[in-house]
Amino acid sequence: MIEIQNLSKSFTLHNQGGVAIPVMAGAHLRVGPGECVGLIGRSGAGKSTLMRMVYGNYLAGGGSIRIGGVDVVTAEPRQILALRRAVLGHVSQFLRVVPRVPTLEVVAEPLLRLGVAPDAARVRAAELLARLNIPERLWTLSPTTFSGGEQQRVNIARGFAHDYPALLLDEPTASLDAQNREVVLRLIDEAKARGAAILGIFHDEGARDRVCDRLVDVAGFTPGLVA
Repeated sequence: MIEIQNLSKSFTLHNQGGVAIPVMAGAHLRVGPGECVGLIGRSGAGKSTLMRMVYGNYLAGGGSIRIGGVDVVTAEPRQILALRRAVLGHVSQFLRVVPRVPTLEVVAEPLLRLGVAPDAARVRAAELLARLNIPERLWTLSPTTFSGGEQQRVNIARGFAHDYPALLLDEPTASLDAQNREVVLRLIDEAKARGAAILGIFHDEGARDRVCDRLVDVAGFTPGLVA
C-alpha cells in the first residue's frame, strides 16, 4: 500500500551560497496492508523528513512514493489533496485547527469532507472522543483551549475518524497516560486488523514493540551514516 523506491532528498542552503546538503539517498521501503512499520534512527537521521515526503509536505529530489496508485513525488497538488482526503491519514504530534470550531466538528471534519452524512459523522466523532476520555462537556468548545494531552487525543480521534487505507503516525503515544496510551494502541491494532498500512515513528519502545511488525533504521538511507 505504501511503496518507496530509490527516494532521495537534499536541502539547499540559500543563505550560504546555495550549498546543497544531501539528507537521504536510495531509500527503499514497502508497507503492506495490515502491517505497521516503525522508523528508527538517531535524532537527525531523517525519520521526520521521510514521513514528510510520504505525506507530500516535502518535495523529494528523486525516486517514487506510491500510495494507492498515486506517486506522491510527481503528483499534482489536487491529487495529493484527494489522496489525503480518502486514502492517506496522518496523526502528527501537534493539533492544527481553525480557532473557535467545536471539538466534535474538528473530529468529524474528515468524514464530512468525504460526504458522510453529518449525523453519522458526529456519531463517529463522539465515539472516538469518548474512547479517548475527552469529557463530553468539552465537545462544544474549541480544542485550541485544551491542555497538550487533550489536544493530542483530539488529534488522534481526528486521524482515526475515517478508515484510511494508509496511515502515518508521528509519536501517537507521546505524553499520554497509561489509560489513554492503551486506547491508542488498540486503535492501531484495529486499523491493522482492517488492513491499513501504517508507517510510524515511536520513541515509546513498549508501544513500538507491541504494534510494529518490523523496524526500519533510516540510517541506511542517510548519506554519511552507517545503518
